[in-house]
Amino acid sequence: MADKLKAFERENRELRQADEILRKASADFAMAELDRRSKA
Repeated sequence: MADKLKAFERENRELRQADEILRKASADFAMAELDRRSKA
């Protein structure tokens, strides 16, 4: 049971990290799009 919990905690941590990366990338793409539109 403890091994299962550790595996879930590790997976949860990895998913949170991936989510943070995707949030930052999404914000970067949105800012780039706004910048591109303002220069057009």
